[in-house]
Amino acid sequence: MNRYVALLGNIHVGGDRLTMEDLRKALEWEDFEDVETVVASGNVLFSHEERPSAGLAEKLAYVVRDAFQIDTFAVVMNRAELAATLAENPFAETGEDKQVHVHFLERQPEPEAVARLIADYATRGPERIAAGHRALHVDYVNGAGVTKLSGDFIARRLGCRHTARNIRSIRRIIEIMER
Repeated sequence: MNRYVALLGNIHVGGDRLTMEDLRKALEWEDFEDVETVVASGNVLFSHEERPSAGLAEKLAYVVRDAFQIDTFAVVMNRAELAATLAENPFAETGEDKQVHVHFLERQPEPEAVARLIADYATRGPERIAAGHRALHVDYVNGAGVTKLSGDFIARRLGCRHTARNIRSIRRIIEIMER
C-alpha cells in the first residue's frame, strides 16, 4: 500500500456540510485505508494500492459527490510529489510560511494562461507569483485575507479549479507523511 495526501477543493470539512468523521467513513467504505484528516479542512491522508494519482483523484471526488452531494475535486500526491512542489516554490525560503501559498491546480494550465494571469495582476498588488508543475506559487506579502488576487481571479485566468495551502500546512503534512 502506498501513502497519499488528497487536497480537496470546494469543500468545507467540519461545518454543517461535512464532518471529518463522515468523510473518513465514506472513504474507508470505498477501499481507502488508514484514512486521517490532517492540519486543516480538506487534507486527507490515506493508503491505497498503487494507482495513478489522477485515478485516485477521480475516485475520491466521486465518493464525496456520491455520498455528500458536494461537487469537489482533489489533487492527490505521494510524499515525494508534495515535497517536490514545496521545493519548486521560489518564495518558500524568503517569505513568511503563513503568507506563502501553493495553489494546487486541477490540471496544468497552458503557459499563455499563466502569463496572462501574471500580466493582468502585475499592477494590482504586491503579491509575488510564479508558475509551477500543476501549481501556482504565491507570496501574499500582506496576507491572503487582504489581497486582490482572489480565487475567482486565478480560476478565470487559468481556466481550472485550484485549492490553496500555506507553506506551514504543507510542511506539516510532509512531516506527518514521513512517519
